[in-house]
Amino acid sequence: MVALCLLAVSCNRNSKRYMSNISGKAGEIQVVCTKGNWEGDPGIAARNVLGGDFPYLPQTEPYYVLFNIPPTSFTDLFKVHRNILMLEVDPNLKKSKFEMRMDVWAAPQTVVSINSPSPDSLTKCIVDNHERLLNIFDQSERLRIINNAKLYENVEIRNKIARIFGGSPYFPNEYSIKKLTDNFAWVSYETTYTNQAVLMYKVPYLDSLWAQPDKILEQMNAVLKEQVPGMRDGSYMTISALKPGYRWVKLKDKSFAEMRGLWEVVNDYMGGPFVSHTFLDEQNHYVITMVAFVYAPKYDKRNYLRQVESIIYSFDWADEFEAKPKK
Repeated sequence: MVALCLLAVSCNRNSKRYMSNISGKAGEIQVVCTKGNWEGDPGIAARNVLGGDFPYLPQTEPYYVLFNIPPTSFTDLFKVHRNILMLEVDPNLKKSKFEMRMDVWAAPQTVVSINSPSPDSLTKCIVDNHERLLNIFDQSERLRIINNAKLYENVEIRNKIARIFGGSPYFPNEYSIKKLTDNFAWVSYETTYTNQAVLMYKVPYLDSLWAQPDKILEQMNAVLKEQVPGMRDGSYMTISALKPGYRWVKLKDKSFAEMRGLWEVVNDYMGGPFVSHTFLDEQNHYVITMVAFVYAPKYDKRNYLRQVESIIYSFDWADEFEAKPKK
């Protein structure tokens, strides 16, 4: 008999202000389960779901780095990790139970517990909830970055962007405006070996085809060629020949077309990953696109891309802006 999987969500709000800070690196998930389950089908399923290849990166990198902690070793030292997945087999259960909890032992922490009557039902619950598992940990990592950006925000950039586009993402202090016109913005954080940037542009809304992938890609390449020159004469940024991924995203009260792929520079050897959000400004009849991209030839790029992607996820219209929180 196949066990059903139920979802429960809870949050520990008691004495939150006194909780420890989280430990662990961005992109890590600590899996608490027995060695048998880790090496067996439940652990294999967890690694397939959460440790698979991150899409559209120049080199192979996993969604998340998973490591196992047996329940007998799950002490206070490990309880403060940022992301925890707890897998347990309990023969007394009749159905599998899927529960998400926030800030259980530290903050800002995400803990997902899956309890099932058998290893087979545990495996099935992991597989059946693969999208939910990824979304939970993706949103948790994203919110940490967004909240940090808001805490250490360059408000001046947000205000300048909003005057042109009617809204803006929240940019951390280290970002600066590289280029700004009446319909285009280029905001970046550059170090000796890395470049994380957000491009924004708006075009008039002309017809209902604005959200079609070919239309978005055609407009994006036209803007990149005009606005983002390379270091050599005749060079410019463009989207690579590899067809980008495309999906429609609905997040709370916002909807947008997401594209994810690789960019390159014509007549040069630069390139890297990008993520774009394209949405409609219905009030002013504009189509707005934000392109988050990374150039980091010496390093893995997943975490850099997650950071700058989280910035475009933070976009608010001007009437939704949050007051800058006190440090």
